[in-house]
Amino acid sequence: MDVTYVKQALIFKQVYKKLVKIEDPMESFYLIDIIQRFGIEHYFAEEIKVALEKLHLTLNTNSIDFASSHEIYEVALAFRLLRQGGHYVNADLFDSLKWNKRMLKEKHGEDVKGLIALYEASQLSIEGEDSLNDVGYLCRELLHGWLSRNQEHNEAIHVANTLQNPLHYGLSRFMDKSTLIHDLKEEKDLICLEELAKINSNIVGFMNHNETIEVSKWWKELGLAKEVKFSGYQPLKWYTWPMACFTDPNFSEQRVELTKPISLIYVIDDLFDVHGTLDQLTILTDAVNRWEITGTEQLPNFMKIALNALYDITNNFAEMVYKKHGFNPIDTLKKSWVLLLNAFMEEAHWLNSSHLPRAEDYLNNGIVSTGVHVVLIHAFFLLDHVNGITKQTIDILDEKFPNVIYSVAKILRLSDDLEGAKSGDQNGLDGSYLDCYMSEHQDISSEDVQGHVAHMISNEWKFLNQEILVANQFSSSFSNFCLNAARMVPLMYHYKSKPSLSNLQEHVKSLINVSVGCN
Repeated sequence: MDVTYVKQALIFKQVYKKLVKIEDPMESFYLIDIIQRFGIEHYFAEEIKVALEKLHLTLNTNSIDFASSHEIYEVALAFRLLRQGGHYVNADLFDSLKWNKRMLKEKHGEDVKGLIALYEASQLSIEGEDSLNDVGYLCRELLHGWLSRNQEHNEAIHVANTLQNPLHYGLSRFMDKSTLIHDLKEEKDLICLEELAKINSNIVGFMNHNETIEVSKWWKELGLAKEVKFSGYQPLKWYTWPMACFTDPNFSEQRVELTKPISLIYVIDDLFDVHGTLDQLTILTDAVNRWEITGTEQLPNFMKIALNALYDITNNFAEMVYKKHGFNPIDTLKKSWVLLLNAFMEEAHWLNSSHLPRAEDYLNNGIVSTGVHVVLIHAFFLLDHVNGITKQTIDILDEKFPNVIYSVAKILRLSDDLEGAKSGDQNGLDGSYLDCYMSEHQDISSEDVQGHVAHMISNEWKFLNQEILVANQFSSSFSNFCLNAARMVPLMYHYKSKPSLSNLQEHVKSLINVSVGCN
């Protein structure tokens, strides 16, 4: 491993020199794009930040000149990189091109590179940017047309992958990089990036492997695994979320610690969905609201063990944060769990009554019952910004769902329900948003309501995009974590390619060299 680190340092130095010495801004953005696609941007975070700030200043000074003096590919790439980096760029950057469908087809119908760049850029649109959305739809249509005429072309696979999995909705670690590697081989001075990516992948994979062992050991020592009802649980499934969202290799401790509350969300969800009676769940929810163990004597032993685990994990987590940052988040953590249990309890009442709620009521409650807020609030306290948090920030976490958390939770809830409807995996009692919506709108078809929900998900991504761009009370590190959490959703509940969770777990195993025995 020492030899690997030495080699890594040498290649890093080589890439660093190239990145800081580039004089042509577009050449540096091309390099940044490759670095991000390979998932090695953490090595060059400061250099990338400086480069993007310079570009942002240029565009703010004279966006029209920039657009008119660069190719479509370059304008779209600059736009996408800046918005991904949290810099607002006005979508009128594209207005000077004065497109319409016919002109775009005549001038750029065969320009695959430009069309792909434009399509990728359009995925970062925010609410109200109809012209940018139109550009995206046109590019999608033209790329589909090109694909139908050029199925044997060497770019065909790349075009198909782009249309199905746009960069903005994906995580670099789970993306197909074969086309990128092929392109790099034609630019020999950049081939070192592939080598650095391979070294990084090996190092991170080794760390992730050790982390899964640590998580599995923790789960066994917790005692829940000894209960028959929980014996088949797989910690790797829970660990996949922190692994995907905490992308910096240095966040090893954070990945392990975040897996613990995630495990409890799955456990408690099953208590409500499978194992508990309404009376038992009422007692359990009341105990969590009081944050006490008293009054739970009637609960079966497995519920008492789960409740004690919840208290212990939460208290230990709060103590860890306090020792590290001098701030005790226990009250905020408790409130997040209370919200979740109350939302689960509401769903249990709906199920018990065999009565579908109104679609709006279902969705408002379902956004909470995803448990996303519990995960993101725990993640918030694991980031290094904890030393600088204010009372105002904590009040926002305590009193309401911040927009960035709300959007991630809504994307997950709607995606989960949409995938369930497409696979037929819904019981129609505690339901789904689609069931509730169709109950209120008797004249709508199943296909139409699926389209409606897909549109709602698309719109929520626009709100999330906007939240990443606006100056808010949260750090960029937390906003990026939230964005990565949203990006996990298409992997788990993709409405087109439908990779199952089991397939995702197999892929994760291959990435981190985990054997089946480590489940």
